[in-house]
Amino acid sequence: MSRLWSLMALLGLLGALGGCRPIEAPLPSTAAGLPIEGGDLPPQPVAGAADPFTQNCRLGRGINLGNALEAPAEGEWGVVLQAEYFRLIRQRGFDSVRIPVRWSSHAAATPPFTIEPRFLARVEWAVDQALKNDLLVVLNVHHYDELHQSPDAHSERFLALWRQIAEHFRGYDDRLLFELLNEPHDRLTAATWNALAADAIRSVRASNPQRTLVLGPVNWNGIDRLSALELPADERNLIVTVHYYLPFQFTHQGAEWVSGSALWRGTRWDGSDAARGAVARDLERAAAWGRQHGRPIYLGEFGAYSVADMDSRARWTAAVARLAEECGFSWAYWEFCAGFGIYQPATGEWRWPLVQALVGQTE
Repeated sequence: MSRLWSLMALLGLLGALGGCRPIEAPLPSTAAGLPIEGGDLPPQPVAGAADPFTQNCRLGRGINLGNALEAPAEGEWGVVLQAEYFRLIRQRGFDSVRIPVRWSSHAAATPPFTIEPRFLARVEWAVDQALKNDLLVVLNVHHYDELHQSPDAHSERFLALWRQIAEHFRGYDDRLLFELLNEPHDRLTAATWNALAADAIRSVRASNPQRTLVLGPVNWNGIDRLSALELPADERNLIVTVHYYLPFQFTHQGAEWVSGSALWRGTRWDGSDAARGAVARDLERAAAWGRQHGRPIYLGEFGAYSVADMDSRARWTAAVARLAEECGFSWAYWEFCAGFGIYQPATGEWRWPLVQALVGQTE
C-alpha cells in the first residue's frame, strides 16, 4: 500500500469518528462528537438549538450560487438567478446551496444603514426557492470590501446589516444558516476579526438565539490561519469554514482578476500520489484543528477556473471533494454557472465531468 493510500485510510477513520461520515453513506440522523485532544468533551450546543455537527452533515454536498447576488448589481457579472436553477441543483444530487450576497452595495451609508427593501425581498426569494427545493441554505455577507480595508470605519455598519438580516429571517427554520463574513482579509487582522465576529454573533443572537452560524479565519478563510481564530467560549452552535484553492497557479490560471495569472496557462493537475497527498495533508490540518476544538468543518469554497483543461479540473475537483468527505467535512463547490461553473445557462447543458467529479452523476 502506498503512503498516500495509508494516509487516505487514516483520513477515512478520522472522518468516521467526526461530525459526518463520508458522504457516500446515508447521512446520519444524529452526529457523534469529535474526539478532543487531552480527553476533554467537545462543546455542547445550547438546549433546543440544532446540533452543529448534525447541521454540518445536513449541508452535505453543496454548491455556491456565485456571481449573482454578490455582484455590485445582480446580472452585472452575467448571472441572474432563475427558479429553475434550484430545481436543477437538487435534481443533480446536491444537498445545499451557499448564497453569497453583497449587502454593502444595497444599504444606506449612514445610520441606521437600512437595507434596500427590494433587494432584501430578492434575497428572500432566493432563500425561499432553495428551501422549496429541499436545499439547505448558507446565507452570507460577501464582498464587503470597505470593511476589509477600513474595519474601524465600517464595523458599526456591518453589525447593523446583520441585525437587519437576522431580524428579517428570524422566523425561518434551521435549514437556513448564517455565515458572518466571506474571506476576511487585508486590514481585517485576526485580532480585529475575532473581536468583530464576537460582536456580530451577539447581534444575530438577539433575534436568532438558536440559528446555526458559520465563520472562518482571516487570510481568505485560509486553513493556515485557523490557529488564529478565536471562538466565543460560550457559543456552541457554530460551524467553522475554510476555503481551498491550492495549487493556486493551477486553480486560478488565466483568471482575469489575478495579476500574472496569464503566465500560468497550461498548468495541469495530474492526480499523482504526490499531488493528492499534498491536498490530503492540507485538509487534514483543518480536520485536526476541528478535532482539537470540537468544531465541525465546512469547506465553503473550492474550484478550478475554466481556463484549466477539463481533465485536470475534473481530477482535482474529485480529489478535493472525496478527501474532504473522508475528513468528515461538508462542502460547497465554487460555483454553479459562471467561470468555475458546472452548468451552462445559455445552452441548458451540464459540464458532466465536473458533475460526475462532485456528485457521481453521469449524462
